[in-house]
Amino acid sequence: MRMMMKVPIPVESGNAAARSGVLGSTVQRIVEQMNPEAAYFTAEDNGERTGLIFFDLKDSSHIPAVAEPWFLAFNARLTLRPVMNPQDLGNALPGIEKAVKAFGKRAKA
Repeated sequence: MRMMMKVPIPVESGNAAARSGVLGSTVQRIVEQMNPEAAYFTAEDNGERTGLIFFDLKDSSHIPAVAEPWFLAFNARLTLRPVMNPQDLGNALPGIEKAVKAFGKRAKA
């Protein structure tokens, strides 16, 4: 299943890794291990360095393998969410149409 992992890195641990010269190399090693479809990095509104990583999760038992490196290296908090690309969304249309037929009547105010 295609997943998006959002990885905010706390400022303190990110700064410590940057000062010791391992921030970039550690992020690179973790991302390479994940073999993502795409990975983007930004700063959140609260100033935390944040990665948005899109990858295939073959089985839920693989969650520790993708999450633990971030926890251990940066004391990061993360969230995992299933996501769809346009093709996935197209494949979902029959299910959406079925739901509309079953539940799409507007509630009266």
